Amino acid sequence: MSSTTAPTTATSTVITNIATLITNDPSLRDTSPLGPVRDAAVVIEGDRIVWTGESSKAPATDNRVDAGGRAVLPGFVDSHSHLLFAGDRTEEFNARMSGRPYGAGGIRTTVAATRAATDAELEAGLTRYLAEALRQGTTTFETKSGYGLTVADEERALRIAARHTDEVTFLGAHIVAPEHADDPAAYVALVTGEMLDACAPHARWIDVFCERGAFDGDQARAVLTAGREKGLRPRVHANQLSYGPGVRLAVELDAASADHCTHLTDADVDALAGGRTVATLLPGAEFSTRAEWPDARRLLDAGATVALSTDCNPGSSFTSSVPFCVALAVRDMGMTPDEAVWSATAGGAAALRRDDVGRIAPGARADLVLLDAPSHVHLAYRPGVPLVAGVWRRGERVV
Repeated sequence: MSSTTAPTTATSTVITNIATLITNDPSLRDTSPLGPVRDAAVVIEGDRIVWTGESSKAPATDNRVDAGGRAVLPGFVDSHSHLLFAGDRTEEFNARMSGRPYGAGGIRTTVAATRAATDAELEAGLTRYLAEALRQGTTTFETKSGYGLTVADEERALRIAARHTDEVTFLGAHIVAPEHADDPAAYVALVTGEMLDACAPHARWIDVFCERGAFDGDQARAVLTAGREKGLRPRVHANQLSYGPGVRLAVELDAASADHCTHLTDADVDALAGGRTVATLLPGAEFSTRAEWPDARRLLDAGATVALSTDCNPGSSFTSSVPFCVALAVRDMGMTPDEAVWSATAGGAAALRRDDVGRIAPGARADLVLLDAPSHVHLAYRPGVPLVAGVWRRGERVV
């Protein structure tokens, strides 16, 4: 078995002696959605994959890397994070671990700190967390605004984020801004008007926290519809803390993803299974809040597409580690190791409606992770161990 694309004039590299190559290539899914290839090799030219197959059949290249009998998989695609913020919520976490329940109100603490931060401070934090994630195998990431909640602060967050990723999400509708606490309708008007006008040029997506204590179904619909009219694609924080309209609204509006999906009715599950909207699960949030785990098994058995992401944020999931989330999903959410790895790679790509990442196949972007282990199963089998031994991003080895 081998596959290839037309050669180019770019420098070529073969990574050979791979014990298990996880391709996520649909044409190779005879026994697993991961499309595994044993004793494999992969060829990179420029920033693209041009060949995969058995190691003994690898073509000649300019450079050669010996994987040493270890596993290679696609770079992780973290399709949900909140990395533009300042401040620290250690005290809140400590209190919660001592018995106080989690609600949406803690976001206001981060809003105050973020507004007070300089652009340089916000960008320094962003790049710190991106580097941290890259060392753990994340090669594609989405990040949101949502901790400014004024026109100027939301715009600058997105402007800064857009310097580092194409997957930027406007989340002015995270919570109602403190100065509009007594008039939520006025804040929705601001988000869908002046704030959206300022933010749309810097973003690809629009998101809303459809939840008690944040925005109800009608408000969420208004925000997402306004964003779509400005060319932004919808995604939704849905059904995290309680049952509600978020998931079905996401499917109705053909949102790329409904994120959290902790409290689901049968109708919610059926809607996800019958539409294109990806159910993005964020186990770091449940871990950090001691909340009920999402039931991944229920979604997968119904035929829904599932993504797995970190939700990295300072209040409810302060982790940038996709491997940690893979281990949680296997241990506590009913996923197999194969399903969790697929969801953290190809699933994340689906949640961003991307087909150039999350897989290792000719034509895909050359984003790869080399594990210091013979199998991807070790991500769940050896939780907490720093297994990432190498990372290639756009064809360049960066770790």
